[in-house]
Amino acid sequence: MNNFKKQCLASKLSPISDELLDLSRQALAVNNGNIPKWEAAINEIKSQPKGNIGYQAPYLTIHAQDNNIEALQQSLKLLMPWRKGPYQIGDLPLDSEWRGDLKWDRVLPHIQPLKGKTVLDVGSGNGYFTYLMALAGAEIALGVEPFLLFNYQFQAIQTLINNPPNAFVLPLKLEQIPEKPLFDTVFSMGVLYHQKDHLLHLQQLKTVLAEGGELILETLIIDEKYGEQIIPQERYAKMRNVWCLPSTNTLHTWLKKAGFKTIKLVDVKKTTPEEQRATHWIGDNTQSLKDFLDPNNDHLTIEGLPAPKRAIFVCQK
Repeated sequence: MNNFKKQCLASKLSPISDELLDLSRQALAVNNGNIPKWEAAINEIKSQPKGNIGYQAPYLTIHAQDNNIEALQQSLKLLMPWRKGPYQIGDLPLDSEWRGDLKWDRVLPHIQPLKGKTVLDVGSGNGYFTYLMALAGAEIALGVEPFLLFNYQFQAIQTLINNPPNAFVLPLKLEQIPEKPLFDTVFSMGVLYHQKDHLLHLQQLKTVLAEGGELILETLIIDEKYGEQIIPQERYAKMRNVWCLPSTNTLHTWLKKAGFKTIKLVDVKKTTPEEQRATHWIGDNTQSLKDFLDPNNDHLTIEGLPAPKRAIFVCQK
């Protein structure tokens, strides 16, 4: 966190850096029985050689030499499940559940250059995309992720990097970010459908976005033939916390109501088992997308709802 404080002093985040760090320390002070295991993993990883970070799709690569692959893999597996990625650490591929490079390829052609920008990555997970934002030239890329395990995953990756880029992940929620328009670009990817109040989430995103700044919103949607929106009664693709699946027209209306301008739908893509898959990095006998779909009709989920399809909107404040 000291590096975050140092970097903030030279950025637009300086006025809120102390508040963010105080909130982060409080979040990390919780009584979680997994923390000793996670910290032991980090301590072991600190003994591994470091390397420079780069990107060679699909992997974020760390060019470390002479790693003890068996020990490194054992430590990183104490931090499972690895949802976002994938990473390649020396000769060790860390094949996460999600192929994040496929989403990044859909996003990158449609957004303003990130060079020199102050960027917020909401629901960042372990920081895979946050690193990509920093490598794309962001002055500072801040990920916020309330799930503690993913913060420890970020710490593990950070520990392995020589001269880490200006990417940071803090154990915070969007609503804990001070309501100041400091971010040039804000990403909310895979977050909206987990919000009970979708309009509040969009308004919070707008509040922290600088005037003229850009929002990249990626979320689950449904085709117009299913209506304006679907509210799952229990689970959606075996997930409990999916509150609403809008059509693209409905989502456009929500963004307009929240006050965004120049709203563009730039991509719609059905999620495939190539992009979301079960690997040994998410645990033995752990299920993924193919287990969430109707075995007789991959256009439907196991609950009989439309199969996951994701849209990307780009808009300005």
